Amino acid sequence: MTNEYLPRPIVDLPEPKTDTVIDRIHYIMRINNMSQARFARLIGIDPSNLSKVLTGKSPVSESLINRIVIDAGVSKSWLRDGLDSPYAKPLMAEEILIDNPLVPSVMTDDGTPVYDIDVTAGCHNLEAIFSEQRPIGAVSLPGLKHKQIIVPVRGDSMSPTICDGGYVAIRPINDMRNIFWGQIYVVGLEEYRMVKFVRKHPDNSMVILHSANPAYDDMEVLRSDIKSLYLVENILNYSRRC
Repeated sequence: MTNEYLPRPIVDLPEPKTDTVIDRIHYIMRINNMSQARFARLIGIDPSNLSKVLTGKSPVSESLINRIVIDAGVSKSWLRDGLDSPYAKPLMAEEILIDNPLVPSVMTDDGTPVYDIDVTAGCHNLEAIFSEQRPIGAVSLPGLKHKQIIVPVRGDSMSPTICDGGYVAIRPINDMRNIFWGQIYVVGLEEYRMVKFVRKHPDNSMVILHSANPAYDDMEVLRSDIKSLYLVENILNYSRRC
């Protein structure tokens, strides 16, 4: 199915200040297009209390920092001390660099199975596809597990985290109430599948699907519209030119 994302227009904006914790909270709200009220709902505090913090009338407590780290998925060292980057928390998905695309000639008969199924194309249930099709081979690399399945990812919405034509090693999530916020998932909806960071939404009935490529807008979807979830545990990139 054709990707319906539209690139964001290029707008020249002044570089935001991130010198203080308050600056950095403003920055998080800005890059996520959130008002103070909406951000307060996300982190579970009264909007008037957040306003007092942002205007300097109340101190930035350790409890508030922890709330933002957990609920907004940002790096604590960045928020509290200005180190690293906002989303510098290690991703659960570990990157593995490979020399060549995964084709049958470089595969073995044992290891993690590889399917020639573009995980972002189509809307059919992946479990049914995996049961109907045979893998084109298997690979054995440090960090990969036999219970995983490797599939290619095409498109640039997750670039540079996942290169166009790279691969992901995934495993199904049986209980979709248990989401690790800020991690990468294959998200199956009624009409299409996509690979995205899944972030917490201020409304508990919804989630935010976030692309690594800033040219793509966030999507807000109902949890009830998610038909399947696969956690991306490894990313196999064979080129960093993406």
